[in-house]
Amino acid sequence: MNRRQVILDLKDLRTRFHIAEGTVYAVNGVSLTLHECETIAIVGESGCGKSVTMLSVMGLIPVPPGEIVSGQAFYRGRDLLALSEAEMEHIRGKELAMVFQDPMTALNPVLTIGRQISEPLRVHLNMDHATAQQRVIELLEQVGIPDPKNRMNDYPHQFSGGMRQRAMLAMALACAPSVLIADEPTTALDVTIQAQIIELVTRLRDALCMAVIWITHDLGVVAGLAERVIVMYAGLVVEEASVDELYDDPRHPYTLALLAALPRIDRRRDRRLKSIPGAPPNLLVMPHGCPFAPRCEFVFDRCRAETPPLLPVAIEHRARCWYDVVNGKPFE
Repeated sequence: MNRRQVILDLKDLRTRFHIAEGTVYAVNGVSLTLHECETIAIVGESGCGKSVTMLSVMGLIPVPPGEIVSGQAFYRGRDLLALSEAEMEHIRGKELAMVFQDPMTALNPVLTIGRQISEPLRVHLNMDHATAQQRVIELLEQVGIPDPKNRMNDYPHQFSGGMRQRAMLAMALACAPSVLIADEPTTALDVTIQAQIIELVTRLRDALCMAVIWITHDLGVVAGLAERVIVMYAGLVVEEASVDELYDDPRHPYTLALLAALPRIDRRRDRRLKSIPGAPPNLLVMPHGCPFAPRCEFVFDRCRAETPPLLPVAIEHRARCWYDVVNGKPFE
């Protein structure tokens, strides 16, 4: 049982996008908790609602076309979804920070790296120019940028992809936030730089006792990073468990399929990786029944008729499935 205090508590979040083709049901009732100093991973294929969930929490959904239709997101007892934009500006960047997938589009191309990292220091901590400049040098050094005193005057296009991501981390960590949300920060990087960024985040998390939400589509990345894993599909949480339990005893067919598609060093050379048949659901239509049913090898009639709740299958392990994959039969 996790005895650390809950720092972020998300309840039944539902987010829609109203576009010309209709309404996109992007997030369909997501609930999750994050404890102090804890790292959780949110996993799922592209379009499953991972990023939209966290953008909703951060108040970064564009309205229109986006709309948060229901739900609550309690941060230290305050519902972030009920706050005004002015109130969120005091929290965003200072207590809750987010690192985005593509640093080249997230960074302003016409401002120096130092200017962009110093902005939250001046806005949230009221630092004067000289103090902010010194702090920027310290932050760049902390995230592994060589010669930070000179490189802070460079523009984003003068940094490599890995260095831009480090600069984004420095910006996010500038005010020592309580929660860091990392939205697929290693996707565009080669594997050696990926490993460096993951090691850096882990080291900074431990040093600052910072809670981390790591959003990814790659289960292989989270094995040595997260304590708990939340698997999403079609805007729903379909499984939640500790990282060890999820790998050792997955209970949702989608999680099983993701793990089967993961390259393993101990896999026999003559055994091919498995792919998941079919395609993700069209979220212009509100899911009816289990959204994974059309692609599931265990599907039966109830799956198509009723959406399963998130059922406990072990201690602190829940899965949204009518079928018991361990015993090979439907739940009674």
